[in-house]
Amino acid sequence: MDSPNTTTRLARARESLEGLSVGDAIGESLSYQYYRCRELSDFSAFRPGTLRFTDDTEMALAIFETLQRLGGIDEEVLAWAYSTRYRKDPDRGYGKMARHILDEICNGTPWSGVSRNAFGGGSFGNGAAMRVAPLGAYLFDDLPAVPALATKSAQVTHFHPEGIAGAIAVAVAAAVASSQKGKPPAEAATAIWEAVLDYTPESKVRIRLAMSHGFADVEAREVAREVGNGSEISAQDTVPFCIWSACQGLGCYQEAILSTIEVGGDCDTNCAIVGGIVSAYSGVDTIPIDWHAAREQLPI
Repeated sequence: MDSPNTTTRLARARESLEGLSVGDAIGESLSYQYYRCRELSDFSAFRPGTLRFTDDTEMALAIFETLQRLGGIDEEVLAWAYSTRYRKDPDRGYGKMARHILDEICNGTPWSGVSRNAFGGGSFGNGAAMRVAPLGAYLFDDLPAVPALATKSAQVTHFHPEGIAGAIAVAVAAAVASSQKGKPPAEAATAIWEAVLDYTPESKVRIRLAMSHGFADVEAREVAREVGNGSEISAQDTVPFCIWSACQGLGCYQEAILSTIEVGGDCDTNCAIVGGIVSAYSGVDTIPIDWHAAREQLPI
């Protein structure tokens, strides 16, 4: 039987996973008309469970299930979980390199060699960051443990230091967000920024995080123009804006997601990151009911 601490940790991770997956599904569905996202954001007419999520959620599910099994992260087990989910349902929007890596793992090639050799030195894409928020929320009571486990979760597919830095930043943000439950949003946002800047290793990701932190009373579009909106599909082009957007929107899940979509770019991944952090802080009940109902059920 699970100890109360493990049960609580999994509940926190599940809150983050719900927010991540709803953000993923909403972001994907509105991505091609991102500039009209507010007028198109009523999903009450959708049949329940018909709004599909993408590979962002599929890989986050693999992390969650690994935490259920192990209470931590083992790269071999996680590689198996990623590849098993991919093999069952490969049509979830996986990128070309992700497909290559997961195909090789499915064929029995060790993950370490495939991941390390991707793009001649490892991938610095945003894929490790998009899926990691539930891991951070799981460790809400043990922040120092977050970077090492986030690194393990990332390097199975993203061996480049930038890809790993992006995963660490998002996991730390989600961990602190969950630990700040019940505190005022502004106070929680300050705590998130302090921890993210403390724990994210030196990298382009961290440089742009510091830039993002400096923006106050600035519109989201202007921040995205300066630090990126995920259009390059890289960690450094995605994570800084997403953490800024999550901190701005901690008090309202719906507004956080819509203001994230409005800047365009990699909308599903951006909203997965933002949704995973915000729901870690605010809980599942703050997700709009029609959004939550429209998203397909999580196969846990």
